Amino acid sequence: MSAEQAVDIDRLIDDRDTKVIVCCGSGGVGKTTTAAAIAVRAAERGRKTVVLTIDPARRLAQALGLAELGNHPRPVQIEGFDPKGELAAMMLDMRRTFDDMVLAHATKERADEILANPFYQTISANFSGTQEYMAMEKLGQLAHTGQWDLIVVDTPPSRSALDFLDAPQRLSTVLDGRVLKLLAGPARAGGSGLRKIVAGGFGIFAKAVSTIIGGQLLTDASTFVQAFDSIFGGFRERAKKTYELLRSPGTAFLVVATPEPDALREATFFVERLATERMPLAGLVVNRTHPLLTELAQPRAIAAAEHLEELGRAPLAAAVLRLHADRAALAHKEERLLARFAKAHPGIATIGVPALAGDVHDLDGLREIGLRLVGV
Repeated sequence: MSAEQAVDIDRLIDDRDTKVIVCCGSGGVGKTTTAAAIAVRAAERGRKTVVLTIDPARRLAQALGLAELGNHPRPVQIEGFDPKGELAAMMLDMRRTFDDMVLAHATKERADEILANPFYQTISANFSGTQEYMAMEKLGQLAHTGQWDLIVVDTPPSRSALDFLDAPQRLSTVLDGRVLKLLAGPARAGGSGLRKIVAGGFGIFAKAVSTIIGGQLLTDASTFVQAFDSIFGGFRERAKKTYELLRSPGTAFLVVATPEPDALREATFFVERLATERMPLAGLVVNRTHPLLTELAQPRAIAAAEHLEELGRAPLAAAVLRLHADRAALAHKEERLLARFAKAHPGIATIGVPALAGDVHDLDGLREIGLRLVGV
């Protein structure tokens, strides 16, 4: 891998124009660990950093030495910190973010009305796309405060990791949809108006919905839509601003993968999706690689091991030679896979992160990953 093709992580985090780093990738590729390691390294190099995970797993909190993560940034204490640097971590709480948005953008009376609405309580926890909407909201909030000069985002471990890119458009479609407009109309007309429309002019749709979900829930839904209309409108505008932030030069996307066929196929999906959305891709991080530690070729290692075994001498040396031969075979397989990816996606910077002997479960492990991310 030439120097021109390598991702320079330190240069990325040292650049004060870099405001957001988004780590995305499929499950099981070390994406959460990568995000945490970048955040730790950035803070130690003087950045005021917050890492936001949308992954509900608890690995990030455990690695950072915290009992748990909440919906607001929590300070992380690291010995030996550069006094100019800071680190905080948080995990997206979808429902809490929804509630906070209501409280921040409505009068107390209106907010209490919305939060107590049964329809709101249902959709805030179960409505399709809510997690993506709230991820956009939380990222926008963090950026808007100006408290952090670097935000590192750890996305969900699936293709839905990039669904939040669609949040503004999907939200606009929902808000402008015919069903919500029909629901909002009766609420504006009041309770008697709702009954009249359900009985007559609202037609087959209202009768069918009322039969399926019940008249009370229909009333709750109509009241909710009318009360929430102005708040949702503000969120739509904020989501669009966050989307533009993600497309700005101050944002860098890192696609995380492992040197395996399935993971690299998923990486291809992410790379192509980011290109379609014109998002700034900084490069590909390939975790758990197995670079050769010596230039000894695999055939020679096998031949030497067989020779020692035939002589009945140095069994430990023979075992080491065979282990090296296995590693060489694995390294060559990984090189072929990465060469195929590079051929399909020329010009994408890549960094390989050699595998650790064990799992990362503490700050020392995150520091070690940080060193490997920069080739040390």
